[in-house]
Amino acid sequence: MFLIVGLGNPGKDYEWSRHNLGFMLIDKLASEAGSKVGRRECSALVGRAELEGLPVQLVKPQTFMNLSGDAVSCLLAKHQLDPSRLIVISDDLALPLGKIRIRERGSAGGHNGLKSIIAEVGTTEFVRIRIGIQPEHSISDTRKFVLDTFAKSERSLVEEVVAESAQALRAILRDGVLKAMAKHN
Repeated sequence: MFLIVGLGNPGKDYEWSRHNLGFMLIDKLASEAGSKVGRRECSALVGRAELEGLPVQLVKPQTFMNLSGDAVSCLLAKHQLDPSRLIVISDDLALPLGKIRIRERGSAGGHNGLKSIIAEVGTTEFVRIRIGIQPEHSISDTRKFVLDTFAKSERSLVEEVVAESAQALRAILRDGVLKAMAKHN
């Protein structure tokens, strides 16, 4: 079984925020699999699904971004899963809007949700899908930018990149990380 964790912040106020691309992808995967992410477990909303013939737990931590590691470490322990069975989806301010990057491991890259997971799980050895949110202009307030909602003019691109990210995640499960990286990075 894989634990697929989309990072975001709970609540309607953040629904279309840049920081919630992980939640958006989890919702898309659940919809495609005919599953619902609604069971409360370890300070997260969780749903069982089957993707590419494999059992997965789709997860949306409800701890707010900076404490995502609490929910992830609890779920890994509860389901007796090694971090190698963890896939984390996050936004990435260093990637242009509409681009994705798959990595087998790595640093948090300044992302507080990933920092929290790395600290709580105790390793950087887990797969991540990063979805770009970088603007074409410089920003003075990073926190405000990531918590702002996407402009209406960006929403079709956001829907396209979420759909492509769903395909990338399926490729990771079906073909392995290296083949998925070669195709989707």
